[in-house]
Amino acid sequence: MRPDTPAENVDHTAEAARLERTAGLYPEDAETLLLRAAAHLELSGDRPAATTLYDRLLSSAAGLDDPHLVRALKASNLWEYGHEAEARAIIDGIRATAPRDPAPWVIVAEALESHDELEAAADTFTEGARLLLADTAEPPSPTHPLLYGRHRVRRMLGLPHDDWDALADTLHTSPVTLDELHDPKRVWSLGSDNPAELEAEISRLRAELGAYREALSRPFPVAVLHWPAPELTELLSTYPTLSTEYPTHADHLTTIESSLRELSASGTPNLGIVTGTVPSYEAFAASEGTPPTDATLLPQYATTLAARGRAVAWPPERGAGCWCGSTRAYDTCHGA
Repeated sequence: MRPDTPAENVDHTAEAARLERTAGLYPEDAETLLLRAAAHLELSGDRPAATTLYDRLLSSAAGLDDPHLVRALKASNLWEYGHEAEARAIIDGIRATAPRDPAPWVIVAEALESHDELEAAADTFTEGARLLLADTAEPPSPTHPLLYGRHRVRRMLGLPHDDWDALADTLHTSPVTLDELHDPKRVWSLGSDNPAELEAEISRLRAELGAYREALSRPFPVAVLHWPAPELTELLSTYPTLSTEYPTHADHLTTIESSLRELSASGTPNLGIVTGTVPSYEAFAASEGTPPTDATLLPQYATTLAARGRAVAWPPERGAGCWCGSTRAYDTCHGA
């Protein structure tokens, strides 16, 4: 269940509890699962409980993959229920540590923006962009929200376009331009008695919502299972009957790419790849009460990994490394 599912279609409190239970079963995925649980708690209105989950993650003995992201989410949540001073202190700390991931920058900048701190929000978006895009000829997709948010806040401040604003316009693929989406005068059209103005605003809102839902479309509903060479060797030496599924590692990699291309050609959206390990597969088989030699278990294992946030997007971005783990770019490896 995605956190952006409308409240009338999901019990956010129950979904958060389910995710917490799942995190207990899969401690290696606790960070991803608990962050999703916290998102549901925020949507349910229980922001103190969400803060408790963020604190639980930050105090965990196991190292976090992205502690800056957890702190940014905690700050945004705290501010929403009256803990402004603590939220500001966390935001200042994040800006000072200068994380190399765009997500914390976007979250804290949007927190500032939502509380009418537009100058501070613009400065934060710009700091993140300067840090992450200074030596980048083509911004990777995770950094696009930085540029879009910066464009939006600068438009609200009435600042003239600069090179990064022009780049944001170029990267934006919606049929409605960023200048239209971020036009401060749009709010006046919502109170208009002119049907044409209202219809135009509805079209813009639909385009904006479509882009937002596309950005949230994770975990992947369709993911293909990938075994690295050492893991596949171990799998087949332990369970030789599975060799009918995986004649050779090279065939396995080719099948992954061709399967994903066929799914893409058929119109299936949000494709991804999950990487398996033998211990994880054996644990999954035990939880299902099914022997690991049962080949029908493999797609179920892939789906479970995807639901636990283990999928990575396919195809990789232009210039990114190939999903197979080689040192070559995807465009010159399996993407050739």
